[in-house]
Amino acid sequence: MVKRFLVFLRHIFNLDEDRAEEQEITENVHKGVEFRGTNLWVLIFAVFIASIGLNMNSTAVVIGAMLISPLMGPIIGVGFGVGTLDFDLIKRALKNLAIAVVISLITSTFYFSLSPLADAQSELLARTSPTIWDVLIALFGGLAGIVGATRTEKSNVVPGVAIATALMPPLCTAGYGLASGQWVYFLGAFYLFFINSVFICFATFIIVRFLKIPAKQWVDQKRATKVRRYVWMVAVFTAIPSIWLGYRIVQRSIFTNNAVKFIQEEVVFDNTQVISRHVDANEKKIEVLLLGEPVDSVLLMAVKRKLPAYGLAQATLNIRQGLNDPSKTDLTAFRSSILEDLYRNNTLLLENKDKQIAFLQQELIKSRSAQFPLQDLSREVQSFQPAVTEFGLAKMGMVNVAAKKQDTVVMAVLKTKRNLSREDQERLKNWVKARTNFKEVRLIIER
Repeated sequence: MVKRFLVFLRHIFNLDEDRAEEQEITENVHKGVEFRGTNLWVLIFAVFIASIGLNMNSTAVVIGAMLISPLMGPIIGVGFGVGTLDFDLIKRALKNLAIAVVISLITSTFYFSLSPLADAQSELLARTSPTIWDVLIALFGGLAGIVGATRTEKSNVVPGVAIATALMPPLCTAGYGLASGQWVYFLGAFYLFFINSVFICFATFIIVRFLKIPAKQWVDQKRATKVRRYVWMVAVFTAIPSIWLGYRIVQRSIFTNNAVKFIQEEVVFDNTQVISRHVDANEKKIEVLLLGEPVDSVLLMAVKRKLPAYGLAQATLNIRQGLNDPSKTDLTAFRSSILEDLYRNNTLLLENKDKQIAFLQQELIKSRSAQFPLQDLSREVQSFQPAVTEFGLAKMGMVNVAAKKQDTVVMAVLKTKRNLSREDQERLKNWVKARTNFKEVRLIIER
């Protein structure tokens, strides 16, 4: 049973079934590495589109630029060259990647230098600080990309990977940093591009070795040994910083998440609100600005003693109260926090109003459905019982005192010219039940 299950798993996860020929895979990788003519012009146009999208804060435009960007080719080429010990391919891929990066930076810097919109929008700011999620996206995106590139039928995997790993926007953000003289943006965005590129290469190398694509054969064995040495040196020098960078990113992400959780759960005081917070994972500093009634220093010390419980034993917590020292107060964060609170409160208010309106509409529908069309019903009842001169219907709550049970019944009040027989009354009762969809009907007949 276990053996059959393992065979089944091997069958459904088999990557050799629709795999392209090795020569076709190699030719496609070599073709994607080249950056001249069409590829170069497409790259320039894609950079302009991405820069405009970042400037306009338009996610759709940025995604469109990532779809047409040819940046994935050289990056996959480096990983493929390392996996197949093809040193010539590695050199060509790195050379073309460097050309692509330089062209992208020049183009985006040129655009942002001329653009009248100088403010950094949220789409642009999102590309200035890599997180652990960027590492994971690059790794799994690279795995998906090389698997898609080795198939006989080309699918939408590679364009999807280009969108997920977001290679183009960080380069454009780096260009914005150069154009505006903000080196923090340039370094952060270029760092994100480097992280994405390294882990895509690493993922490509893994799949190439997993698929057992044969290494390049050399006639001269001495040259082959030399090439292998160079390739492994490139692989090691690439892997070591990538592992270190990945570790640092994980540590920063853990620190930031723990700090945010600590502030949300522990820095909570009556009649006092957290106006702004700043977490510096590199320096292990947490700064919080409070507004409201002053908090006693003893209570603040008790809060600081809880830092180790959140994995923040090495962190420095600085809690400031009020706006007495404008030079140390982040007024921009203060205004942003106030606007955020106003927006949140207005949103909740609108949601509550929408719920109230929906409730009232439902009640109105129920009320209307509870009203019987008396004019139509009175004409119907006279058609088969001409003795009826007045007719009325109403719902009424009835309580069985003995059983202490409450029910809703329909009261039918009739005025007739003459006494109605038991058969006529029963006929009327059944008719009311059918027309009102109520099982409990009471007749009150007057003369």
